[in-house]
Amino acid sequence: MLSNTLTSTPFHSINCNGRLIHLDTPKIMGILNLTPDSFSDGGKFNHEKSALEHAGKMLKEGAEIIDIGPQSTRPNAEFLSSEDEIRRIGNMISQIKKEFPEVLISLDTFYAETVKFGFNEGIDIINDISGGQYDDKMFDAAAETKLPYILMHVNPSYDTMHDKVKFQDITLEVNRFFAKKTNELLEKGVKDIILDPGFGFGKTVEDQMKMIGETEYLSFGKYPLLIGISRKSFIYKPLGKSPLDINEETQKLHLKVLEQGAKILRVHDVAEAAVTIRQFCEKNKKC
Repeated sequence: MLSNTLTSTPFHSINCNGRLIHLDTPKIMGILNLTPDSFSDGGKFNHEKSALEHAGKMLKEGAEIIDIGPQSTRPNAEFLSSEDEIRRIGNMISQIKKEFPEVLISLDTFYAETVKFGFNEGIDIINDISGGQYDDKMFDAAAETKLPYILMHVNPSYDTMHDKVKFQDITLEVNRFFAKKTNELLEKGVKDIILDPGFGFGKTVEDQMKMIGETEYLSFGKYPLLIGISRKSFIYKPLGKSPLDINEETQKLHLKVLEQGAKILRVHDVAEAAVTIRQFCEKNKKC
């Protein structure tokens, strides 16, 4: 019988540019979209002043990681090249680092060249929604930079990213994917791997709720888990609500995945997630 993850999850840490980040207390990754077309906050933070202000607000509310996204990956979003992404990022990474020296910055991209640019600007984590499938040089870039790499489960091509697939067993499918890709990363020399099961990408509502209920079995605690369910349609559409009106439901699901060993929450609403993490820590006396 499988043991409860809450009592058996191994200790996790990641090396971010020489800084050892312990994940015994769950971390909040605040989303900073530099895009004009993201589904819930497009155009709000794609200028330097507003982006810096929002980064500062999220850090004050409890985020320790700021996830910079130069390209929207919502359905039917505009497709950008790596050159487009780099142009859109500009000096935003270095500016945030200058303003907030202790911040950890992750870069949300599936391009190796964007990663290399971001590394030179000062990023600490690679957040690749493609699992290395949309750019065959991505795993090499991760190995070269020696940065922690977030591996997400997703369909194998950009064009099929959001095609709904009904898997026979979603947990088994995700674990197979993780096993294959983590082996490839380890062979390249990537040592710090974070797993993201890919909520909102090509999965049915039923399968995503099944993943919520079986979070403890995703990778069986071998690697730290990042959960990104903030403002996702599998929550708000069945309820007939908008992405901005599901905070209560989202926090209940956040608490559920934390209790099963999730280590990083990727969120838009940082203050609310911080309250949820405090509740989790107080309840379980683990933080």
